Amino acid sequence: MTTKVIYFMVNGRLEHAEFRTDCSLADVKDLFRAAAEAGPHDILKMYGAKGAVVKISARLAANDVNSCYRLEVVAADLHSSAAPTELCKMENRVKNLEMKVLGDARKTSNIVSDLKSQVESFKRKLENVEHLSWIGLFKEPCDQQGKSDRKGPCDQQGKSDPKRGRTQPEQHALVRRMFRHMRQWEEAEMMVLLQVMYTDLDFLTAFHIDLEVLQNFLFEVYCHYNDIPFHNFQHCFCVTQMMYGLIWLTDLRSKLERIDLFILLTSALCHDLDHPGYSNVYQINAQTDLALRYNDISPLENHHCAIAFAILAKPECNILKSLTCNQYKHIRAGMIKCILATDMARHNEILNKFKVTLPVFDFKTKDHKEGLMKIMVKVSDISNEARPMAVAEPWLDCLLQEFFNQSDTEKLKGLPVTPFMDRDKVSKPSSQTGFIRFVLLPLFTELTKLFPCLEQHILEPVRKALDYYSDLEKEAKAEGGGAKP
Repeated sequence: MTTKVIYFMVNGRLEHAEFRTDCSLADVKDLFRAAAEAGPHDILKMYGAKGAVVKISARLAANDVNSCYRLEVVAADLHSSAAPTELCKMENRVKNLEMKVLGDARKTSNIVSDLKSQVESFKRKLENVEHLSWIGLFKEPCDQQGKSDRKGPCDQQGKSDPKRGRTQPEQHALVRRMFRHMRQWEEAEMMVLLQVMYTDLDFLTAFHIDLEVLQNFLFEVYCHYNDIPFHNFQHCFCVTQMMYGLIWLTDLRSKLERIDLFILLTSALCHDLDHPGYSNVYQINAQTDLALRYNDISPLENHHCAIAFAILAKPECNILKSLTCNQYKHIRAGMIKCILATDMARHNEILNKFKVTLPVFDFKTKDHKEGLMKIMVKVSDISNEARPMAVAEPWLDCLLQEFFNQSDTEKLKGLPVTPFMDRDKVSKPSSQTGFIRFVLLPLFTELTKLFPCLEQHILEPVRKALDYYSDLEKEAKAEGGGAKP
């Protein structure tokens, strides 16, 4: 038999192998393994002069030193004692990576599981809406004119509503339960409930508001409330929810036009946009940009209005885009009046004008109606003491914290210190007894004269709050000191 000589390069040196043409494949491979100093389980690759892979066998074409093959060990046996330490380290890294991936997968599974639990919890909250029924989550049949048959408590005179199967006292109990649950909602859930309020009052249908645009608007409003102790998005929600409840409790749907209800709810929603946590008195004394811009005239309230309409100017947030020019002007003028009315410097002026109209009040008279709308926004804005003490008192703590922050800043800057904000002179009981006696009770009393049904919802709780803080104040005086919060 003839033999052939194969020239090849391996590990940078020229080698040659000589074997018979009838040599077995195993013998040929062993020959090349020996030349490459490779183990029995190592994988060899042979490349031709032009770089193409050629099969190692007895049929390899003979060549010379000018056209030699190239032999490489392309995979080493990891089980060999001669395995490089780098490959062992690589194997360990791969194993560690696998363990990390498995661990992360388990963590991801836990995160997904937690997220699912949160979603299910929120779904249960929204599905179990019995305690929210009084604010309109249950739609009622409508007559041919499209008006709801549901009556407010002021029109029921203690009678049961056959459509709802519930007596007036039962409805009042549900109202109180709603107030107790005010603090259970997260901010994202509050935005869902705000959307429900707009939907339930038929604003989307009446004003051709696209749902996505409403959602964008609500989100922008949320983003423009600052993270401060009191005048934050949670306060915005509480004020809006109170307005929503008052609309139903007083049956304003049958007394005011829907566009005026829209003004009331949206004014409540926007009434403290971008509040910095410092009052008008501070803005004016410190000569801030807001005070200079608005010439010391209700700088905060003017700013809240400006921010509201800046949001509405964005096409993706413009819930007013389908309105006529006259409707837009009516809403803009109404919102400005309602939001500016929340400046407490104008409190007596607005309340006295409202008191004059009460003996002859007429919902169809423009001045009477505008006066009522201002009062409704004001009542909603300072309504915390109408809620259960478990809800109201934490809000008072937040308010005092914001007040004290301002007085501390005033002292640092050498500005006049606002008396009722001075942490060295004000206690929780003393801050509330005067406010309830001289601000809340007169305001709530006048509104209750127009809507007697509100007495048990807002007037009686405020009287109880006055008794509570009066007792605390007396105890503090008896102990010989002002009980600081």
